[in-house]
Amino acid sequence: MAFRQAGRKDEFGIFLSAFLPLPPRAAFLRSVTRESGKQLLKGVSRSFYLSLRLLPAPMRPAASLGYLLARTSDTLADTAAVPVEARLLCLDWFDRSLAGEEDVPRWPLSVLNAVADPRERRLLEESRDLFLWLDQLPAAEAALIREVVGIIISGQRLDLERFLNAESWNPIALKNAEELDDYTWRVAGCVGAFWTKLGYLTMDGKFSKSPPQEMIDLGISYGKGLQLVNILRDLPADLQQGRCYLPVADAHDTQLLLDEHHRWLERALERVGDGFQYATKLRSRKLRAASVLPAMIAKDTLEKMRGVDWETLRGGIKVSRASVYASLIKAFLTI
Repeated sequence: MAFRQAGRKDEFGIFLSAFLPLPPRAAFLRSVTRESGKQLLKGVSRSFYLSLRLLPAPMRPAASLGYLLARTSDTLADTAAVPVEARLLCLDWFDRSLAGEEDVPRWPLSVLNAVADPRERRLLEESRDLFLWLDQLPAAEAALIREVVGIIISGQRLDLERFLNAESWNPIALKNAEELDDYTWRVAGCVGAFWTKLGYLTMDGKFSKSPPQEMIDLGISYGKGLQLVNILRDLPADLQQGRCYLPVADAHDTQLLLDEHHRWLERALERVGDGFQYATKLRSRKLRAASVLPAMIAKDTLEKMRGVDWETLRGGIKVSRASVYASLIKAFLTI
């Protein structure tokens, strides 16, 4: 459920892209029917790209737009070539636009030119079309999108402020488990809540037979678990930027980092397990498959990291594309 991952070309993904309905007035999103547009959407979504296309039709538009808007803010937050102060201003502008307090952003050329990935640059260039789509959605769906993207932006803003003076030689670590839990809520747990609220809103009793609050709680835990997977997998790379999301007293102490890594890996497994439980409570087979696929990939990633040493972690932990598709088939057949 986390709105963050990247991908590459594959024929099965192109086939799945046919399931995404697009609003008639959004020129950028109409282009997804062409090969270049398909690759753009896939390029900024990776495995979540597959989940979006597996969703039942009533949920797809708002879930897809929520993802694209979140990826837009993610691009603004992560473009290192832009000074932090300017990125914070861009995020504030984007947030106010979502709230209807500002006009749709027209990003400065200096910001656009700083975005190295042409697919992410295009997302920024087409912000107006994304806002047009948002205006065309039913008011209740649009409100959920504004809520979740606003929470995500708050997490991105906090991230930039917290690590403002961080360097690879002077890493800054989160202070405690509460800070880590708050961060995972802001950037991913809120997505689990959004996904669930959207399901009940657009599908009503066809979404789940379980009480809404039970599903929201499971969805939040699931989203937090997926973000923990990202944090654990990316620990060495984040440290190179001076960022340590694990609460340790000394981010230079490799053994201390590994001990904390192993401890939080177990917590991540518990939360990802909530994702499997969440999926079993959904009524639609396609919805169960869409919801459980990230959990399957996350579990495989966590198993690869169990007991890992520092050099292996630095080398990168990745689930193969073949494993992703095997999980997709398993999701349809067994969940």
